[in-house]
Amino acid sequence: MYYIFVSPLSVNTLQFLLFLYIQQLNKVSLRTSLIGEEWPSPRNRSQSPDLTEKSSCHNKNWNDYSHQAFVCDHLSDLLELLLDPEQLTASFHSTHSSLVSREAVVALSFLIEGTVSRARKIYPLHELALWQPLHAESGFSRISKTFSFYKLEAWLRACLTGNPFGTSACLKSGKKLAWAHQVEGTTKRAKIACNTHVAPKMHRMVVMSQVYKQTLAKSSDTLVGAHVKIHRCNESFIYLLSPLRSVTIEKCRNSTFVLGPVQTALHLHSCDNVKVIAVCHRLSISSTTGCIFHILTPTRPLILSGNQAVTFAPFHTHYPMLEDHMARTGLATVPNYWDNPMIVCRENCNTSVFRLLPPCEFYVFIIPFEMEGDTTEIPGGLPSAYQKALGQREQKIQIWQKTVKEARLTKDQRKQFQVLVENKFYEWLINTGHRQQLDSLVPPAAGSKQAAG
Repeated sequence: MYYIFVSPLSVNTLQFLLFLYIQQLNKVSLRTSLIGEEWPSPRNRSQSPDLTEKSSCHNKNWNDYSHQAFVCDHLSDLLELLLDPEQLTASFHSTHSSLVSREAVVALSFLIEGTVSRARKIYPLHELALWQPLHAESGFSRISKTFSFYKLEAWLRACLTGNPFGTSACLKSGKKLAWAHQVEGTTKRAKIACNTHVAPKMHRMVVMSQVYKQTLAKSSDTLVGAHVKIHRCNESFIYLLSPLRSVTIEKCRNSTFVLGPVQTALHLHSCDNVKVIAVCHRLSISSTTGCIFHILTPTRPLILSGNQAVTFAPFHTHYPMLEDHMARTGLATVPNYWDNPMIVCRENCNTSVFRLLPPCEFYVFIIPFEMEGDTTEIPGGLPSAYQKALGQREQKIQIWQKTVKEARLTKDQRKQFQVLVENKFYEWLINTGHRQQLDSLVPPAAGSKQAAG
């Protein structure tokens, strides 16, 4: 007798087709000569006079105006992709009489949503299309339970507009936040904005761009449940200690990011020498070099294309509200797949793209800020090999302290010895770059207080 075990995991086929279509156009390749256009990129910009943040909004993943133009240009293709085969001609195109199924419009809600009369409540596309007062415009027939391809396409073209809660809109008209120190010089380029005062709950966003050589630390209601976009932040230490919805970090260099629990996805793209410390539901990385990830995650980290010298390590810090924030985002300490990444790219045979941090290189990370809360240790503890390495290092410190004590130095010798140790420590701070981190923890002067938010 044979048994067949069927996995309960599945995806909607029509939504997956749309996903593949978008991903295919997101690549720069010779296929552009066949499809005529590619997903918006810095080389294929749709400039808008409304955009003021050129360096940010010309990022292909941030320019909502270009995304709108792309969807409009390819709307017929997207709809035809969802048609049943009998609704297509021999050349796989629609006709004036083609009918679109309800399931297809539900799948299209994966890409499109909207409002009625510009109200704040957001509805998926299929709910709007099936709303009775809109049947004549959307082309829905209550008899056949299908949509007219011609009417549905015309209605979508007439109604499609830019995302009012997207990244471009947030930078252009969102509330500006003075979280970064506004001092003379390059740091004046820092732009931080949010739309949390106007956006519905699931569309709240905080955008941070061009923070340079600063330590920025926030635990704020503005961050709670927000989609956080971080772009071109260099040589900085950024602490966002609140429960977050999602986080995207792009084109950042030589920086450390300590994040509160991320409810959905944490994605890094085109980053160099970045350290990320986070509890997250999903981690994915692409086009990174020399980055270190101290992660607690219930899913396998995804290594996409273009990565080099990636290091994974166990989550190694805590702050007083961490466990409370983890509970709010539905994240627990088990399972934890930080050490079992999945390579999802053409270089999938090359496992040398990543390594696990050797225990001898492992240190705990101390968050240097006082907060109220009950968390007093690293959630879930540390893997035994790393805990053992810390214990051995602690023993060496105790032996060193005992040796100094038994040396019976005179008062002058103790002072001289202390100066030597402090000088060596100072040299180490400079050589490792930690001096900047310590110096930036000094509170700003009274004349440059950060705004609340």
